Amino acid sequence: MTNIITLLLKRHRKLRASIWLILSILTFGIASTWQCSQASTPRQLLNFGKTPSESLAAGKIAQNAPPELTNLLAQIDAAASQGDVKKVIEFYSPNFVHGDGLNRQTLEKALIDLWKRYPKLRYTTQLQSWQSEGNGIVAETVTNITGLPSANSNNLALNATIKSRQQITAGKIVRQDILSERTLLTSGSKPPQVDVKLPQQVKVGQQYNFDAIVQEPLGDEFILGTAIEEPVQADKYLSPSSVDLELLNSGGLFKIGRAPSTPGSQWLSAVILRGDGMTMVTQRLQVVKK
Repeated sequence: MTNIITLLLKRHRKLRASIWLILSILTFGIASTWQCSQASTPRQLLNFGKTPSESLAAGKIAQNAPPELTNLLAQIDAAASQGDVKKVIEFYSPNFVHGDGLNRQTLEKALIDLWKRYPKLRYTTQLQSWQSEGNGIVAETVTNITGLPSANSNNLALNATIKSRQQITAGKIVRQDILSERTLLTSGSKPPQVDVKLPQQVKVGQQYNFDAIVQEPLGDEFILGTAIEEPVQADKYLSPSSVDLELLNSGGLFKIGRAPSTPGSQWLSAVILRGDGMTMVTQRLQVVKK
């Protein structure tokens, strides 16, 4: 273990931090079931699960939803699970806009890149709410995306949960906004169990804490890690950032941040590595006016 850490420090290893940031484009309103594997991490690590009452309420909403809405989500689910980019893009309006600055063309490019890395992602849809608006529908959905380790993904297991709002007109998604998101990537036989503490929303200029705490006792074991803060921008989906890992003196990352002076969204990420596994967690922070 010590030899591995020493080697990493000597090489000043860099990781492509935005591998998981690109997942935010997958907010089709799709959810998925978690499949366990050697490198996977329990769902409770990031509190992905829902209470029985929440699941029951979502089921009732789906039963009362217009058939065209539930059919649309089911079709996107099937196309995305098959990795069929062309079919997925057909469900988006030519004038599609995204709250993060994406359009139909950049969305397609990002999907192609993602599905090269993760060729077997799985999706289902959970509808949280819907309402008629003009000649269309506004729907809020929860997305859960999962992928098992593969050679394409450098043996990274993936689990992302995203809540988003879609505006749908004539069977096409014309606008999409992300309300909250949390993404987890793990690798190795024993990735660190990490508890992330970060508010979902802060006011402009407000100070906040970002903690990523390793749950297991470390003993004499060393860990490497880093925290990353990036503004949510369209170019970040296609241009990953490199990050440097540092030796951590405690059982996790403990950072104090300050929100920017203008409203928007930030990606806060934690990367923690030890000899037998690695965990990367990203959460979106919404910055709002006072």
